Amino acid sequence: MAELGGMLAWTFSQEVAVPDDIQELLVEGEEAVVAYKTIRDVAIVTNKRFIISDKQGLTGKKVEVYTIPFNSINMYSTENAGKLDFNAEIELWTRAGKMKINLGRGVDIRKLDKIIAKAIL
Repeated sequence: MAELGGMLAWTFSQEVAVPDDIQELLVEGEEAVVAYKTIRDVAIVTNKRFIISDKQGLTGKKVEVYTIPFNSINMYSTENAGKLDFNAEIELWTRAGKMKINLGRGVDIRKLDKIIAKAIL
């Protein structure tokens, strides 16, 4: 996770398998839909929220977990990668402020766009 002028930002580099241990974080009626590799961990997208882990320190034993409920998103935008631009991006405007997710070439931005749209529309 990085902070860009007061805005939270993450990078999802590629789609990966949903880890088994995510079940302990899910609430009744919540299902993991997809997972993405971040710099040191994995971000999970469920039918209700983003769950983004941020390992800290040299050993990575300290972990901060961010939860962005879809019902807190007021607006979002997507920008696909161009020929010279390597990353696509999603910006989320929430009750907590503006957040940005950079998407590497290994991430299907339209798949993620549909997951968000289905949850908030």
